[in-house]
Amino acid sequence: MKKFKIISSALFLLVVSSSLVQAQKDTRAGFDFGIKAGINYSNVWDSEGQEFDADAKVGFAGGVFMGIPFGKYVGFQPEVLFSQKGFEGSGTLLGVPYSFERTTNYLEVPLLLQIKPIEFVTIVAGPQFAYLLSQKDVYVLGSNSTEQQQEFDNENIRKNMLGFVGGIDFSYDNFLLSTRVGWDFQTNNGDGTSQTPRYKNQWLQVALGFKL
Repeated sequence: MKKFKIISSALFLLVVSSSLVQAQKDTRAGFDFGIKAGINYSNVWDSEGQEFDADAKVGFAGGVFMGIPFGKYVGFQPEVLFSQKGFEGSGTLLGVPYSFERTTNYLEVPLLLQIKPIEFVTIVAGPQFAYLLSQKDVYVLGSNSTEQQQEFDNENIRKNMLGFVGGIDFSYDNFLLSTRVGWDFQTNNGDGTSQTPRYKNQWLQVALGFKL
């Protein structure tokens, strides 16, 4: 019985040691592909001269990513995401309360440089190209509500947007916690002649991912 306990203990220690060695294996030089999903906390900025005040709103963000190593410490990470942004606000008009909410749906392609100073931590930064898929506005004045889904027949609404994204990814085994901050370089109003308010998007993003 004593011999059996010694053998069992040795096998247990061997399994634990193997697991720890495997967990400590540095994978920074490896190729990655995965999916992620989370939320955007978005608002607008650079709305100077526009007659509205905006509050942040929450939307969905998710898609796929790829990690292409250039060595152990540097790499390239392109992503393709569906991303909801927008803003909301409220006030009173002639003593009647009103609210306004805009939701914009984008197809986004961040092209990010990876800096991998230590295992499990990746710093990313780079440009982002976004295409505006659709836009929904909801107006509520008192007890009356209207909803408008725009298809962008107005050519003055900018559909292609250039911005910047930066953040940190934390990984453990195949799991990923992705954090981002981003903002647009261009306004939504192409040449300034549209009646749509002019602004730029800014957002915080948190997502959970899984490496396939």
